[in-house]
Amino acid sequence: MDARQLIKRPVITEKTTKMMEANKYCFVVDQQANKTQIKQAVEEVFNVKVQSVNTTNVLGKIKRMGRHEGRRPSWKRATVTLKKGSRIEFFEGV
Repeated sequence: MDARQLIKRPVITEKTTKMMEANKYCFVVDQQANKTQIKQAVEEVFNVKVQSVNTTNVLGKIKRMGRHEGRRPSWKRATVTLKKGSRIEFFEGV
């Protein structure tokens, strides 16, 4: 799988913005991706050195419209910790 297809988009919330100070970044990734694939993809796309990768499978919420019930899609979040001295310039304006 291509590295740019593996990393779908960054997760930008108040909590993840605070984590950027500790050199941690969050991404939505492909559900079949494992930690080593995520590490290689981040190093290739952003040209940084990755120290560790933590992943979380997020279950989609159940939503209702009147008596009809549906579910939002489930997704996988990867929290990437970079080595000291590495920064992703993509997030500097956030």
